[in-house]
Amino acid sequence: MIVEFKFNKEKDLYNVWKACNSKKNYGHDFKKNIPKNVIKICNKRTFKKCKKNLIKDREIVYKIPIKKIILECVTKSWKKIENEYFKRLETITKRKFPFKKIKGFMTTIPKCPYDPNPKFPYFYFQFFVGSATIIHIAGHELMHIHLHNNGWWEKVEKELGNKKTHDLKEAVTELLNLEFRDLWISKDKGYPNHIKLRSFIKKQWKKKKDFDLLTENCIKWIKRNGVK
Repeated sequence: MIVEFKFNKEKDLYNVWKACNSKKNYGHDFKKNIPKNVIKICNKRTFKKCKKNLIKDREIVYKIPIKKIILECVTKSWKKIENEYFKRLETITKRKFPFKKIKGFMTTIPKCPYDPNPKFPYFYFQFFVGSATIIHIAGHELMHIHLHNNGWWEKVEKELGNKKTHDLKEAVTELLNLEFRDLWISKDKGYPNHIKLRSFIKKQWKKKKDFDLLTENCIKWIKRNGVK
């Protein structure tokens, strides 16, 4: 398997701390779904200073024995679809997935960022959701990492700048609903700020399934309409 699903306490602690100190992304406040006492521990403090108290707070979750069962279940579920997922991803984007191994780390909060660094690419997935949602999260984050590492990002960023490239990267996951949903059922809802752009992507893809043409049309659309 290309994707390895794991739990790493240090990775989770860092993700919790970072989420507690993050700003709104695409108009969405991830902190509203994090317990207030956790935010109080982490807010405006360095990771090093709050780590000890954060471990105490998370300890009850870390001791739950079903973590291993969840990881086994998710691994088996993903194994069933991995080949088909990457086959579709490469066919649709016309780009080969650039990694032979990539890790997915379980996190105890509903914020699942990713790191596209080619030296150690990884993503997070939620603990408190079902397997169908987890493999959908994996598919979502893997698409992001894929686009970061195949020249697509540089091309779009040259045209739109960094922020709007991030917007398009999120909005283009509408393709998961159009081409991948039978693999996990769960719908990719996206962010409120991208509703109109996602609708445009859906219409364009139904007209012609050409990823490069779609990208060009999205760049033109964003230049005309902007992204809130």
